[in-house]
Amino acid sequence: MPEQYDVVIVGSGFGGSVSALRLAEQGYQVAVLEQGRRLSADDLKQAGQNSRDLAWAPALGMHGILAQDVFQHLGVVRGIGVGGGSLVYAAVLLEPGQRFYNDPTWTDLSLNWETELAPHYQTTKYMLGVTDNPYHNIQDQWLEQTAKQMGAHQTFSTVPQGIYFGDPDQEIEDPFFNGKGPKRRGCSRCGSCITGCSFGAKNSLDKNYLYQAEQLGVKIYAETKVSHLECLNDGEGYLIHTQHPWKKIPKQIIQAKKVILAAGVVGTLEILFASRDRYKTLAMISKQLGEHVRTNSEAIVSILSNDKDVDVTQGTTISSHFHADEGTHITQNRFPASYEFMKFYMGPLVSHTSPIKRLFKVLGKLLFQPIQSTVSWRVKAWHKRISVLTVMQQADNELRFVYGRTLLRGGRRFLKSQMSVGERSPSFIPLANKAAKHFAEASHGIAQNNLLESVGNLSVTAHLLGGAVMAADPSKGVIDTNHQVFGYPNLYVVDGSAIPVNVGVNPSLTITALAERFAERFKLNHQD
Repeated sequence: MPEQYDVVIVGSGFGGSVSALRLAEQGYQVAVLEQGRRLSADDLKQAGQNSRDLAWAPALGMHGILAQDVFQHLGVVRGIGVGGGSLVYAAVLLEPGQRFYNDPTWTDLSLNWETELAPHYQTTKYMLGVTDNPYHNIQDQWLEQTAKQMGAHQTFSTVPQGIYFGDPDQEIEDPFFNGKGPKRRGCSRCGSCITGCSFGAKNSLDKNYLYQAEQLGVKIYAETKVSHLECLNDGEGYLIHTQHPWKKIPKQIIQAKKVILAAGVVGTLEILFASRDRYKTLAMISKQLGEHVRTNSEAIVSILSNDKDVDVTQGTTISSHFHADEGTHITQNRFPASYEFMKFYMGPLVSHTSPIKRLFKVLGKLLFQPIQSTVSWRVKAWHKRISVLTVMQQADNELRFVYGRTLLRGGRRFLKSQMSVGERSPSFIPLANKAAKHFAEASHGIAQNNLLESVGNLSVTAHLLGGAVMAADPSKGVIDTNHQVFGYPNLYVVDGSAIPVNVGVNPSLTITALAERFAERFKLNHQD
């Protein structure tokens, strides 16, 4: 590995991939560091069939693409590997509603966020190949009936997705970039979007931004974890301290004039906290680090069909959605075979605003209705009978992260969640339970809660945001409107941790659009 680059980007997800391509186009020598592996089609196929091949848990010898982190107040699901979250996301690419643009948390940072981001959304849709899903199946029919019962049928529709819906039996030349991209094969509707698309139909970042970046000479170094950053005394850049995520081999140090952190909320915050609080190498980072962490205010409920012969897996992971009200967005989810482990997360559906009362309700049902309450745990081919609803709200609530030794990580230093000022991110959303009941009626199934939410009082999310948020000054956030860390020239944060408000829908499109905005402003600010 060369010792020095113009730009080093930490993380290969949506923010990192956009930054890599656009800065390479501007003439910079760019390297991308990714702690996960570069995965083959066979690797992704195995990840869809076997939980051990799917999971990321290096300490346990598992080097897959799906990480699950449990904190005191929340559970987080995230993608690991070359392509970041795009490997395991459901390819849903939605623009947010007006509440996002007009949220008072950040309206003073732009004359008009909707106008400013509009051209970047268009660029992003082109790059990610957004198109409406043309296929519906029985699970979508059940969701449509649910929307009708909730008085929201007019909002029900197919979802826009970054997937090539061509012929799955024929590989063709790149259909998106006039032959500048890789050969592609159409969607087989296998339902394995969230374990990585082994057919190559999903427009994950290795098919667009990262692919084109590598054509321009960007170097991607997989299996390279960053522990911390060090600012050079002469102001000529940074030292990036790296190590292998699981092998005991010598650590390496890379030098860069500019560094972009795009490792996702958990990865980016861990690096910044370690640099400030453990190694004391970036001591001036704002005290707002770790504040304003948001879960996109979501809840996860499931419905197990009573029909032993049903198979809901035919289709993309998510293919339809509706808005239960102005601030609540609901999608359905199919699961592949490797998600069978999640059957043990599911328990009886209970409703109460009090976490203690919800806990006792669950315990009561487990005690007095043990067979019905644990039915998911015993079902064979559970993934063929389960439908999962993801319910997201545009609501103003948050948590915070601090840094220190934690028992949840065996006593080593890591992020720790805490309650914040105001309302915390929810572990119970009444509309989610209501939707689950209506879906159960439509599908003749059993509605269930996620036990992490109902028993553990955890906010469970795959869409973590904030923690190093954009603000007017360091008393309110960590980075400025150019994504530069306050007090540290040429150090940037370009991922979901920069977003100070809830998006209210799947945030991948918005993170990518903000990264495009960053790259444009970067070019303007670094013109000779």
